[in-house]
Amino acid sequence: MRKRERRTTGGEIVDQEVQRISKVEVRAALKRMKNGKAVGPDDLPVEVWRCLGEKAVDFLTRLFNKILESERMPDEQRSSVLVPIFKNKGDVQSCSNYRGIKLMSHTMKVWERVVAARLRREVQISEQQFGFMPRKSTTDAIFALRVLVEKYGEGQKELHCVFVDLEKAYDRVPREEQWYCMRKSGVAEKYVRVVQDMYEDSETVVRCAVGVTNGFKVKVGLHQGSALSPFLFAMVMDRLTDEVRQEAPWTMMSADDIVICGESREQVEENLERWRFALEKRGMKVSRDKTEYLCVNEREAGGKVKMQGVEVVNVDDFKYLGSTIQSNGQCKKKKKKR
Repeated sequence: MRKRERRTTGGEIVDQEVQRISKVEVRAALKRMKNGKAVGPDDLPVEVWRCLGEKAVDFLTRLFNKILESERMPDEQRSSVLVPIFKNKGDVQSCSNYRGIKLMSHTMKVWERVVAARLRREVQISEQQFGFMPRKSTTDAIFALRVLVEKYGEGQKELHCVFVDLEKAYDRVPREEQWYCMRKSGVAEKYVRVVQDMYEDSETVVRCAVGVTNGFKVKVGLHQGSALSPFLFAMVMDRLTDEVRQEAPWTMMSADDIVICGESREQVEENLERWRFALEKRGMKVSRDKTEYLCVNEREAGGKVKMQGVEVVNVDDFKYLGSTIQSNGQCKKKKKKR
Protein backbone atom coordinates (compact mmCIF):
# COMPACT_ATOMS: atom_id res chain seq x y z
CA MET A 1 0.00 0.00 0.00
CA ARG A 2 1.26 3.46 -0.86
CA LYS A 3 0.41 6.74 0.79
CA ARG A 4 0.35 10.01 -1.09
CA GLU A 5 2.54 12.65 0.51
CA ARG A 6 3.37 16.24 -0.28
CA ARG A 7 6.85 16.99 -1.46
CA THR A 8 8.47 20.40 -1.07
CA THR A 9 11.10 21.67 -3.51
CA GLY A 10 12.27 25.25 -3.06
CA GLY A 11 8.84 26.23 -1.74
CA GLU A 12 6.88 24.35 -4.41
CA ILE A 13 4.76 21.48 -3.12
CA VAL A 14 4.43 18.35 -5.24
CA ASP A 15 2.44 15.20 -4.50
CA GLN A 16 4.56 12.11 -4.00
CA GLU A 17 3.84 8.51 -3.12
CA VAL A 18 5.48 7.14 0.04
CA GLN A 19 5.66 3.37 0.17
CA ARG A 20 5.32 1.21 3.24
CA ILE A 21 8.52 -0.30 4.61
CA SER A 22 9.21 -3.69 3.06
CA LYS A 23 10.92 -6.74 4.51
CA VAL A 24 13.56 -6.41 1.81
CA GLU A 25 14.52 -2.97 3.16
CA VAL A 26 14.70 -4.28 6.73
CA ARG A 27 16.88 -7.23 5.73
CA ALA A 28 19.22 -4.90 3.85
CA ALA A 29 19.47 -2.58 6.86
CA LEU A 30 20.18 -5.47 9.22
CA LYS A 31 22.85 -6.78 6.87
CA ARG A 32 24.67 -3.43 6.95
CA MET A 33 24.82 -3.40 10.75
CA LYS A 34 28.14 -4.52 12.25
CA ASN A 35 28.50 -6.99 15.10
CA GLY A 36 30.34 -6.27 18.32
CA LYS A 37 29.37 -2.61 18.58
CA ALA A 38 28.67 -0.83 21.89
CA VAL A 39 24.98 -0.92 22.77
CA GLY A 40 22.69 1.91 23.81
CA PRO A 41 20.70 2.29 27.05
CA ASP A 42 18.43 -0.66 26.17
CA ASP A 43 21.44 -3.09 26.15
CA LEU A 44 20.00 -4.85 23.09
CA PRO A 45 22.68 -5.61 20.47
CA VAL A 46 21.86 -6.13 16.81
CA GLU A 47 23.08 -9.72 17.13
CA VAL A 48 19.82 -10.53 18.94
CA TRP A 49 17.77 -9.52 15.91
CA ARG A 50 20.03 -11.52 13.63
CA CYS A 51 19.63 -14.63 15.76
CA LEU A 52 15.84 -14.34 15.50
CA GLY A 53 15.99 -14.47 11.70
CA GLU A 54 12.71 -13.91 9.85
CA LYS A 55 10.78 -13.41 13.09
CA ALA A 56 12.90 -10.33 13.72
CA VAL A 57 12.38 -9.11 10.15
CA ASP A 58 8.60 -9.49 10.53
CA PHE A 59 8.56 -7.68 13.88
CA LEU A 60 10.84 -4.83 12.77
CA THR A 61 8.90 -4.34 9.53
CA ARG A 62 5.67 -3.92 11.50
CA LEU A 63 7.38 -1.62 14.01
CA PHE A 64 8.94 0.59 11.34
CA ASN A 65 5.69 0.88 9.41
CA LYS A 66 3.95 1.94 12.62
CA ILE A 67 6.63 4.62 13.13
CA LEU A 68 6.33 5.73 9.51
CA GLU A 69 2.56 5.97 9.76
CA SER A 70 2.45 7.76 13.13
CA GLU A 71 5.69 9.72 12.62
CA ARG A 72 6.50 8.87 16.22
CA MET A 73 9.18 6.50 17.48
CA PRO A 74 8.87 4.77 20.90
CA ASP A 75 9.71 7.20 23.71
CA GLU A 76 11.94 4.65 25.44
CA GLN A 77 14.21 4.67 22.37
CA ARG A 78 14.92 8.42 22.57
CA SER A 79 17.61 8.19 25.23
CA SER A 80 21.31 7.76 24.45
CA VAL A 81 24.76 7.79 26.04
CA LEU A 82 27.43 10.25 24.90
CA VAL A 83 31.03 9.09 25.28
CA PRO A 84 33.78 11.71 24.76
CA ILE A 85 36.73 10.38 22.73
CA PHE A 86 40.06 12.23 22.77
CA LYS A 87 41.29 13.18 19.27
CA ASN A 88 44.92 12.42 20.24
CA LYS A 89 46.02 15.97 19.62
CA GLY A 90 45.99 19.14 21.68
CA ASP A 91 45.37 19.67 25.39
CA VAL A 92 43.63 16.71 27.05
CA GLN A 93 41.93 19.15 29.44
CA SER A 94 40.27 21.08 26.62
CA CYS A 95 36.77 19.89 25.73
CA SER A 96 37.27 21.10 22.15
CA ASN A 97 39.82 18.31 21.64
CA TYR A 98 37.23 15.57 22.21
CA ARG A 99 34.75 14.03 19.81
CA GLY A 100 31.45 12.83 21.21
CA ILE A 101 30.19 9.40 20.16
CA LYS A 102 26.53 8.73 20.72
CA LEU A 103 25.56 5.22 21.84
CA MET A 104 21.95 4.63 20.92
CA SER A 105 19.54 1.76 20.51
CA HIS A 106 20.63 -0.66 17.78
CA THR A 107 16.97 -1.11 16.86
CA MET A 108 16.72 2.59 16.07
CA LYS A 109 19.99 2.39 14.13
CA VAL A 110 18.35 -0.20 11.88
CA TRP A 111 15.43 2.23 11.47
CA GLU A 112 17.88 5.01 10.60
CA ARG A 113 19.47 2.85 7.91
CA VAL A 114 16.08 2.17 6.34
CA VAL A 115 15.35 5.91 6.22
CA ALA A 116 18.87 6.74 5.00
CA ALA A 117 18.57 4.26 2.12
CA ARG A 118 15.34 5.92 1.00
CA LEU A 119 16.78 9.43 1.22
CA ARG A 120 19.82 8.39 -0.81
CA ARG A 121 17.50 7.22 -3.58
CA GLU A 122 15.61 10.53 -3.53
CA VAL A 123 18.38 13.11 -3.14
CA GLN A 124 21.09 13.96 -5.63
CA ILE A 125 24.37 15.09 -4.03
CA SER A 126 26.90 17.09 -6.05
CA GLU A 127 29.92 15.44 -7.69
CA GLN A 128 32.17 17.60 -5.50
CA GLN A 129 31.15 15.65 -2.39
CA PHE A 130 33.21 12.48 -1.87
CA GLY A 131 32.36 11.69 1.75
CA PHE A 132 29.96 8.82 2.51
CA MET A 133 28.79 8.63 -1.09
CA PRO A 134 28.14 5.31 -2.89
CA ARG A 135 30.89 4.26 -5.30
CA LYS A 136 33.09 7.06 -3.94
CA SER A 137 35.72 7.15 -1.22
CA THR A 138 38.36 9.38 0.32
CA THR A 139 40.80 7.66 -2.05
CA ASP A 140 39.04 9.32 -4.99
CA ALA A 141 39.32 12.76 -3.37
CA ILE A 142 43.01 12.19 -2.60
CA PHE A 143 43.66 10.99 -6.16
CA ALA A 144 41.89 13.99 -7.71
CA LEU A 145 43.89 16.48 -5.64
CA ARG A 146 47.19 14.66 -6.18
CA VAL A 147 46.67 14.60 -9.96
CA LEU A 148 45.95 18.34 -9.89
CA VAL A 149 49.05 19.04 -7.78
CA GLU A 150 51.29 16.84 -9.94
CA LYS A 151 50.07 18.37 -13.20
CA TYR A 152 50.78 21.87 -11.95
CA GLY A 153 54.11 20.65 -10.62
CA GLU A 154 55.10 19.27 -14.02
CA GLY A 155 54.19 22.55 -15.69
CA GLN A 156 55.97 24.59 -13.02
CA LYS A 157 52.77 26.58 -12.48
CA GLU A 158 51.50 27.84 -9.16
CA LEU A 159 48.54 26.07 -7.56
CA HIS A 160 47.01 27.68 -4.50
CA CYS A 161 45.07 25.51 -2.03
CA VAL A 162 43.14 26.47 1.09
CA PHE A 163 42.17 23.60 3.40
CA VAL A 164 39.07 24.73 5.27
CA ASP A 165 38.45 23.45 8.78
CA LEU A 166 34.93 23.63 10.21
CA GLU A 167 34.67 23.90 13.98
CA LYS A 168 32.58 21.07 15.44
CA ALA A 169 30.89 20.62 12.08
CA TYR A 170 28.30 18.00 13.12
CA ASP A 171 27.57 19.74 16.42
CA ARG A 172 26.91 23.15 14.87
CA VAL A 173 24.25 22.27 12.29
CA PRO A 174 21.12 24.20 13.37
CA ARG A 175 18.01 22.02 13.37
CA GLU A 176 15.98 24.51 11.34
CA GLU A 177 18.70 24.55 8.67
CA GLN A 178 18.58 20.76 8.62
CA TRP A 179 14.85 20.73 7.87
CA TYR A 180 15.25 23.56 5.36
CA CYS A 181 17.97 21.67 3.48
CA MET A 182 15.91 18.48 3.39
CA ARG A 183 12.96 20.33 1.89
CA LYS A 184 15.17 22.22 -0.53
CA SER A 185 16.56 18.85 -1.66
CA GLY A 186 13.05 17.70 -2.56
CA VAL A 187 12.63 15.24 0.31
CA ALA A 188 9.00 14.23 0.88
CA GLU A 189 7.49 15.98 3.89
CA LYS A 190 6.73 12.58 5.44
CA TYR A 191 10.46 11.83 5.69
CA VAL A 192 11.21 15.33 7.01
CA ARG A 193 8.75 14.75 9.85
CA VAL A 194 10.12 11.25 10.50
CA VAL A 195 13.66 12.63 10.86
CA GLN A 196 12.39 15.52 12.99
CA ASP A 197 10.84 12.93 15.28
CA MET A 198 14.24 11.24 15.73
CA TYR A 199 15.54 14.51 17.18
CA GLU A 200 12.46 15.59 19.13
CA ASP A 201 12.72 15.15 22.92
CA SER A 202 15.95 13.19 22.53
CA GLU A 203 17.83 13.00 25.82
CA THR A 204 21.39 11.95 26.53
CA VAL A 205 23.82 11.45 29.40
CA VAL A 206 27.60 11.81 29.28
CA ARG A 207 29.61 8.81 30.43
CA CYS A 208 33.28 9.26 31.32
CA ALA A 209 35.90 7.82 33.67
CA VAL A 210 34.46 9.49 36.77
CA GLY A 211 30.84 8.51 36.19
CA VAL A 212 27.62 9.41 34.39
CA THR A 213 25.93 12.81 34.28
CA ASN A 214 22.25 13.58 34.64
CA GLY A 215 20.20 13.49 31.46
CA PHE A 216 19.83 16.61 29.32
CA LYS A 217 18.24 17.65 26.02
CA VAL A 218 20.35 18.18 22.89
CA LYS A 219 18.82 20.94 20.76
CA VAL A 220 21.46 21.60 18.10
CA GLY A 221 23.66 19.56 15.78
CA LEU A 222 23.47 16.13 14.20
CA HIS A 223 23.57 12.95 16.26
CA GLN A 224 27.14 11.67 16.52
CA GLY A 225 27.43 7.96 15.77
CA SER A 226 24.12 7.94 13.91
CA ALA A 227 23.79 5.89 10.71
CA LEU A 228 21.75 8.70 9.15
CA SER A 229 23.92 11.69 10.12
CA PRO A 230 26.65 11.34 7.45
CA PHE A 231 24.14 11.63 4.62
CA LEU A 232 22.20 14.40 6.37
CA PHE A 233 25.44 16.34 6.77
CA ALA A 234 26.37 15.85 3.10
CA MET A 235 22.89 17.08 2.15
CA VAL A 236 23.18 20.14 4.40
CA MET A 237 26.62 21.03 3.02
CA ASP A 238 25.35 20.61 -0.53
CA ARG A 239 22.31 22.83 -0.10
CA LEU A 240 24.08 25.55 1.92
CA THR A 241 26.77 25.86 -0.75
CA ASP A 242 24.67 25.47 -3.91
CA GLU A 243 25.45 28.95 -5.20
CA VAL A 244 29.04 29.24 -4.00
CA ARG A 245 30.01 25.92 -5.60
CA GLN A 246 29.00 27.30 -9.00
CA GLU A 247 31.16 30.38 -8.40
CA ALA A 248 34.11 28.34 -7.07
CA PRO A 249 34.18 25.10 -9.09
CA TRP A 250 37.71 24.11 -8.01
CA THR A 251 36.46 22.79 -4.70
CA MET A 252 36.21 19.30 -3.23
CA MET A 253 34.46 18.07 -0.10
CA SER A 254 34.88 14.86 1.82
CA ALA A 255 32.23 15.28 4.51
CA ASP A 256 33.51 18.37 6.38
CA ASP A 257 37.02 18.33 4.83
CA ILE A 258 36.99 21.11 2.24
CA VAL A 259 39.77 22.12 -0.13
CA ILE A 260 39.52 25.22 -2.33
CA CYS A 261 41.98 25.46 -5.23
CA GLY A 262 42.87 28.22 -7.67
CA GLU A 263 45.61 29.59 -9.91
CA SER A 264 46.16 32.75 -7.85
CA ARG A 265 46.07 33.89 -4.23
CA GLU A 266 43.43 36.44 -5.10
CA GLN A 267 41.21 33.74 -6.56
CA VAL A 268 41.40 31.38 -3.56
CA GLU A 269 41.06 34.27 -1.10
CA GLU A 270 37.91 35.47 -2.85
CA ASN A 271 36.47 31.96 -2.99
CA LEU A 272 37.38 31.32 0.65
CA GLU A 273 35.38 34.40 1.63
CA ARG A 274 32.43 33.17 -0.43
CA TRP A 275 32.50 29.80 1.33
CA ARG A 276 32.95 31.38 4.76
CA PHE A 277 29.99 33.69 4.25
CA ALA A 278 27.74 30.95 2.83
CA LEU A 279 28.44 28.64 5.77
CA GLU A 280 28.60 31.09 8.66
CA LYS A 281 25.37 32.87 7.78
CA ARG A 282 23.68 29.49 8.28
CA GLY A 283 25.21 28.72 11.68
CA MET A 284 28.42 26.89 10.72
CA LYS A 285 31.85 28.18 11.81
CA VAL A 286 35.12 28.22 9.84
CA SER A 287 38.13 27.82 12.15
CA ARG A 288 40.57 30.71 11.92
CA ASP A 289 43.28 28.66 13.65
CA LYS A 290 43.05 25.37 11.75
CA THR A 291 42.23 26.55 8.22
CA GLU A 292 45.54 26.43 6.30
CA TYR A 293 46.96 27.69 3.01
CA LEU A 294 49.50 25.92 0.81
CA CYS A 295 51.04 27.10 -2.47
CA VAL A 296 52.54 24.57 -4.88
CA ASN A 297 55.53 25.82 -6.93
CA GLU A 298 55.48 29.23 -5.26
CA ARG A 299 57.44 31.75 -7.34
CA GLU A 300 57.55 34.61 -4.85
CA ALA A 301 57.90 33.67 -1.20
CA GLY A 302 55.90 35.43 1.48
CA GLY A 303 52.52 35.47 -0.22
CA LYS A 304 49.54 35.56 2.14
CA VAL A 305 45.88 34.63 2.02
CA LYS A 306 43.55 36.38 4.46
CA MET A 307 40.10 35.62 5.83
CA GLN A 308 38.23 38.66 7.13
CA GLY A 309 41.53 40.49 7.45
CA VAL A 310 43.19 37.68 9.42
CA GLU A 311 46.11 35.86 7.80
CA VAL A 312 45.45 32.18 7.10
CA VAL A 313 48.20 29.88 8.40
CA ASN A 314 50.75 29.27 5.61
CA VAL A 315 52.20 25.74 5.51
CA ASP A 316 54.74 23.84 3.41
CA ASP A 317 52.80 20.59 3.58
CA PHE A 318 49.32 19.48 4.53
CA LYS A 319 47.94 16.08 5.46
CA TYR A 320 44.78 15.75 3.41
CA LEU A 321 42.70 12.67 4.28
CA GLY A 322 45.90 10.79 5.16
CA SER A 323 47.95 11.81 2.11
CA THR A 324 50.47 14.63 2.54
CA ILE A 325 50.54 17.34 -0.12
CA GLN A 326 53.81 19.29 -0.30
CA SER A 327 54.56 22.77 -1.63
CA ASN A 328 57.18 21.34 -4.01
CA GLY A 329 54.46 19.41 -5.83
CA GLN A 330 55.28 16.04 -4.31
CA CYS A 331 52.85 13.82 -2.44
CA LYS A 332 53.58 11.41 0.36
CA LYS A 333 51.42 8.96 2.26
CA LYS A 334 53.10 9.43 5.61
CA LYS A 335 53.84 12.74 7.26
CA LYS A 336 53.46 14.44 10.61
CA LYS A 337 49.94 15.20 11.79
CA ARG A 338 48.68 18.75 12.00
